[in-house]
Amino acid sequence: MWYNIDFYKWAVLLLPTRNRKAKMLAFIKTLVTPIVDLHYEFLQRRALDEFILNHNGQICYLRKALNDLFDADLRRIQIGDGNQFKRQYIYTRAEQKPVFLGKFFLRDKTDYADTGIDFIVYIPDSIVKSRKIELEKWIEIFKKGTKKYKIIAT
Repeated sequence: MWYNIDFYKWAVLLLPTRNRKAKMLAFIKTLVTPIVDLHYEFLQRRALDEFILNHNGQICYLRKALNDLFDADLRRIQIGDGNQFKRQYIYTRAEQKPVFLGKFFLRDKTDYADTGIDFIVYIPDSIVKSRKIELEKWIEIFKKGTKKYKIIAT
């Protein structure tokens, strides 16, 4: 491809043959090193942009991208549907039953249908502990902040 350039080799080839001595080659290599570093950063950024462009927010692509990034060998990251449970009340204080047990929850507040959680990312506990911020960043990149999600360590 046009962007795969060996700048060291290119700089040496531009030198006249009679000037290709060890000291001159070292000097040229020193001059070209910043360009080589910039080229390396360009290639890294290009690979990252290609990865982002090849995936999108669909569940299957998001799962593949997260598994490629965080769990490439075992591929344990799964994505499930959010909004799983409807709220069920035994009775409320307004019903004036003789025994009111107080307010306690059997499930987390985000597990109910009316909370707006669109999907749940099931991910191994070791990854959540070590790379949670990075995981959230990648989910935000692919979902563009339009969806709400919840991360559950398995």
